[in-house]
Amino acid sequence: MKPIKTKKDYNQALERLELIFDAKKGSKDGDELEVLSILVEKYEDANFPIGLPDPIEAIKFRMEQLGYNQSDLAKVVGLKSRASEILSKKRKLSLEMVRQLHDKLKIPTDVLIQAY
Repeated sequence: MKPIKTKKDYNQALERLELIFDAKKGSKDGDELEVLSILVEKYEDANFPIGLPDPIEAIKFRMEQLGYNQSDLAKVVGLKSRASEILSKKRKLSLEMVRQLHDKLKIPTDVLIQAY
């Protein structure tokens, strides 16, 4: 096992992961799987970063997960018209709205405070 520094190293690590994927925890292969997974994750984080989602898309996604509609969102942000304006990106989120969305919908604040 060695550090993953190149695309070739990365592909070799993925191939090895595929071979030992079902290894028993605590076995030699299981230990290798655990360490190799950490190395792959570190390489992917450095080379294929995933940005934060658009704040409004995050709100819509969370609403879908919770089975919420616009009226439910209005209870969080104050008014139905305000909820509509937010979802159509006609109104920016205020600090208080960010707090409420974080508290009630559990959307991370770092997602909600982004420009859109």
